[in-house]
Amino acid sequence: MTVRRLDPILVDRIAAGEVIERPAAAVKELVENAIDAGARAVAVTIAAGGRELIRVVDDGIGMSPEDLALCVERHATSKLPDGDLFAIGTLGFRGEALPSIGSVARLSITTRRREAQQGHALVVEAGEKGVVRPAAAAPGTRIEVSDLFIFTPARLKFLKSGRAEAQAVSDMLRRLAIAHPAIRFSLDGDHVTGFDWPAEPIGEEGLLRRLSRALGRDFPENALRLEAAREGFGVSGFAGLPTFHRGTSAGVHLAVNGRPVRDKLLLSAVRGAYADVVPSDRHPVLFLDIGCAPNLVDVNVHPAKSEVRFRDPALVRGLVVSGLKAALAEAGHRATTTGGARTLEAFRSVLMGQGGPGAIQRPGLPPAMDWSRPAAPIRPAMPLQSGFAEFAPSADARAHVAEPAPDALDRPLGAARAQVHETYILAQTRDGVVIVDQHAAHERLVYERLKAERAKAGIARQALLLPEVVELDPVDADRLNAASDDLASLGLVIESFGPGAVLVREAPNALAGGNLQKLVRDVADTLAEHGDSGSIERRLDHVLATMACHNSVRAGRRLRPEEMDALLREMEVTPNSGQCNHGRPTYVELKLSDIEKLFGRR
Repeated sequence: MTVRRLDPILVDRIAAGEVIERPAAAVKELVENAIDAGARAVAVTIAAGGRELIRVVDDGIGMSPEDLALCVERHATSKLPDGDLFAIGTLGFRGEALPSIGSVARLSITTRRREAQQGHALVVEAGEKGVVRPAAAAPGTRIEVSDLFIFTPARLKFLKSGRAEAQAVSDMLRRLAIAHPAIRFSLDGDHVTGFDWPAEPIGEEGLLRRLSRALGRDFPENALRLEAAREGFGVSGFAGLPTFHRGTSAGVHLAVNGRPVRDKLLLSAVRGAYADVVPSDRHPVLFLDIGCAPNLVDVNVHPAKSEVRFRDPALVRGLVVSGLKAALAEAGHRATTTGGARTLEAFRSVLMGQGGPGAIQRPGLPPAMDWSRPAAPIRPAMPLQSGFAEFAPSADARAHVAEPAPDALDRPLGAARAQVHETYILAQTRDGVVIVDQHAAHERLVYERLKAERAKAGIARQALLLPEVVELDPVDADRLNAASDDLASLGLVIESFGPGAVLVREAPNALAGGNLQKLVRDVADTLAEHGDSGSIERRLDHVLATMACHNSVRAGRRLRPEEMDALLREMEVTPNSGQCNHGRPTYVELKLSDIEKLFGRR
C-alpha cells in the first residue's frame, strides 16, 4: 500500500481523540479559554452529561471578527506571543481545542469585544467552517457544542452513562473553581447537582471560602495554613488535619501555577507526608498550589495537560513533604472538630432508639416495652469507690475526689476527672468535656519521642543482663538478620542464633521491661509487610511505630490522677498527638452547649 496524506478533517478527528476524550475534557478546554480571556464569571450548562449540549458563557475580553475566523484553525492561538514554549503563562496554548471540538460536533461561537458595538458568530459542523456573521451578543464569548462525537460513533459508543459523564464535568469544574477563587463559576444541567459559587476576594480568606464550598463547611475549622518556598519553588494552600480524612482521593486538590493537575509526583508527596498520621485506606483533604517560573516546569507532557514535569522533581517533592509535615507538626494535638459531632450523633441514635432496652422516651409517649425476653434480675448496687488508689471496677475516678488546678480547666485538653472502663480518660475543660483513648494517645507520644531521639543522636539503648533468645520462622529470622543494621539504629540489637532464632542483646531504653518476645515477632511481621516497599525512612518509621505500641499505656491499666494529667499535658506539646500511629483519633471533644442540646436543656 502506498503512502498518502490523510484528509485534513480526518486528521482533526484523530487529533480530537487525544484532546477531547469525553465531555468533561471539552468543558475543561473551553473554561480554560474563558479564564485566559480574563473572565470574571463563567457559566456552564450541560445536557445528557454533555453529549447533547455543552454551553460555556463568559464575560471575558471577547474576540474580533478576524480572531473569530482564525480561532477554529489548527494550532492558532493568542497565548504564545513570542513562540517561547518555556514561558507558558496561560492555561491553554496549543490552539487545538476549538478545531478538535468542531471536527467531532456542531460548534457555535458568539462573541463580542468589550469595546465593540456589535458581536459576531461562527458555526463549525463536522470540521466545515461557516462564515463569520454579525450577531447580537453581550461582551464576552458564548460557545455551544451540540451532539458531541456524532461524527465519530466509535468514541460515542464508549462514553459512560449521562450521570457519570455529568459527574466528571462537575468534578473538573470544581477543580478549576478551587484553583481560581476570584472567578464566579456556575454549573447547571440534568444528571448533576448544580452550583453557583460567587467570586471571592483575593487572598487567604477568599481561598478558604471557596474551599469551604467545595470541600464542605467543616473544612475551614479543620484546615492548616501552609506556606513554604525553596530555590525558586513555592507551595501554598490549606491542608486538612490528619483526622479529617475521606475514603477516596477526591478531596486532594493540586495545582501548578493555577493549573489543576493530577500529577503522580505530587500525589506521592502528599501520601508520603500523611503516611505517618492517616490510615492506609484513607485519604487527606487539601488544596496545594505549587508556584514557580514557567521555565522550571513543562506543562506540555500530557495531551490533557493533567500532568506536568518539573526541572527538579526531587526538590519539589521534598518541598511538598516538608511543608506538609511542618504544618501538621505545628498543629500539635489538634484533632478534627467533626469527632465530637459524630460522638453526639451516636448518643442521639441511642437516646432516640426505637423502643430498645434502655431507650429514652419522648415526652407524651407511653414507655416502650421489650417483650422479646424476660426481664433481667435486679442486681444489688455496687459501692462507689472513694479515690484513685482504690482500684475498684467501673469508673476509676470521681470528679469530687480532688478539685482540679484552676488553670487546668483552661488548658486545651482540660483537667483529668475520671478514668472510665480502665481505657478512657474523662477530662473537663472550661466549656466542655474531652474523652481520651489512653492507649492510642500514649502510643503516639512514645512514637514521637523515639523519632525525635533517632533524629538527634540515635535512640538510647541498654544492654540486657541476660540476652533473650526469640524463636521464629526461618524466613522471619533471615529477614530480621538482614535488617539488623537498621534495627540497631533504632536501639534493637540482634544477632543470628542458629536456624529460626535470633538473640536480642540490646533494646531501646523506652522499651525497658517490655515483652521482647512479642516485640521481635511483631517487628518481623512489620518488615514482611513493608520491608520491600517505600524508602528506608518509611520502613524504619513502621518499625518504630510497632515498638511504640509495645511500650504504650495499655487499655485496662488503672491510672492515678497525676498520671492522667501528665498524659494530657504531654499531648498538648507533642506534634501529631491528635491521632495514633494508625491514624485513628486519640480524643474527642464535646462542647457543653452541644451536650445541653442533647438533653434538651437549650
